[in-house]
Amino acid sequence: PSREIESAKEIAGLLGVKHILITSNELDVPGFSANPTNRCYFCKSELFQKLKEKAKELKLNHVADGSNYDDIKDYRPGRDAARELDIRSPLIEAGLTKNEIRALAKGLNLPNWDKPSFACLSSRFPYGTEITAMRLKQIENCENIIREMGFRQFRVRYHNEIARIEVGRDELQRFYDNKIRDNIINGFKANGFVYITLDLEGYRTGSMNQPLLIGGESHAN
Repeated sequence: PSREIESAKEIAGLLGVKHILITSNELDVPGFSANPTNRCYFCKSELFQKLKEKAKELKLNHVADGSNYDDIKDYRPGRDAARELDIRSPLIEAGLTKNEIRALAKGLNLPNWDKPSFACLSSRFPYGTEITAMRLKQIENCENIIREMGFRQFRVRYHNEIARIEVGRDELQRFYDNKIRDNIINGFKANGFVYITLDLEGYRTGSMNQPLLIGGESHAN
């Protein structure tokens, strides 16, 4: 999403770091759009290759990513691409968890120290569901609606005509507010969803990986 690019520019400016934007189109990468279980491998391979090319151009010895120690606990095929292309992960190497990184960032007075975790919009789709530019925009628009309602941690999961909303458990009760609920329903329907549902388990990372962990497949009917 464009707001993530703007956030990166802001932080780079505060740190006095040169910000370089490298364009890519993961939808053109063979194997990515079909959304297999190792989708992230195809995406990360493409991104890391481009970063290594830029690093070579700038005569830099290493490329590093922002993976942290908590990431190794979930299914992360993108880590395979990082290993194959010799990408360094200094936060993992230091054994730093997300909470420890937040504490360090707070100590450095970084404005994004408590920024809610964010993952690629492609992670909102069940494996096997085709990823298209239109569907990605649909999810981005709907998550912007949730954000404008003041929710902090959330995901909108795509299940064809069904939108499954995950919010933090401490915010589930906000859906009792008729105004909030109606605004979300109307906004989601305007973006093409027919049914709008609330996940009673609330927000959790890797929810689309749960069927993999129990040996099933994550396909929406």
